[in-house]
Amino acid sequence: MLDVKEFINILKKQKYNFILNEHDPVFTVEESSKLRGKIKGSHSKNLFLKNKKNNFYLISCEENELIDLKKISKFLHLGNTSFAKEEYLYKYLGVKPGSVSPFALLNDTFNVVDFYLEKKLYESEIINFHPLVNNITITIETKKFISFMIENNKKIHIFSNEEGVIIKRYE
Repeated sequence: MLDVKEFINILKKQKYNFILNEHDPVFTVEESSKLRGKIKGSHSKNLFLKNKKNNFYLISCEENELIDLKKISKFLHLGNTSFAKEEYLYKYLGVKPGSVSPFALLNDTFNVVDFYLEKKLYESEIINFHPLVNNITITIETKKFISFMIENNKKIHIFSNEEGVIIKRYE
């Protein structure tokens, strides 16, 4: 499993421009909202889900987006989902609660977890995610984030929560 230093070195080695924001640990969207104005760009809420068939999903949406798990599971064809247990979070993403982010997908070497990015984040100019720990936030251009994930062999499903559809896939 990657640690935060190794992850940041990957970003640097692959020549991605980003801003590293160090702060006190934040475990919830509410706690992280105290950083608004200090860290520019769109901020996220990240949900790690599991269905009854032991399929795993990471859903990233804008921090204030209202997510109805039943509705979203239905239109994304995920089956009956619920929040995955902490043991799976560490097993597949190598992080603890409060540190969930798409960057943790780099620890999912077998691509077990399907990644869904909501349209509002996708259309934002700048995006923020934790880099495997919750006391640092990485600010990066959204287009560069997409490129980084693709370059690191991660599939991305772009979906609209409002429209209830998948808009685009990157594979």
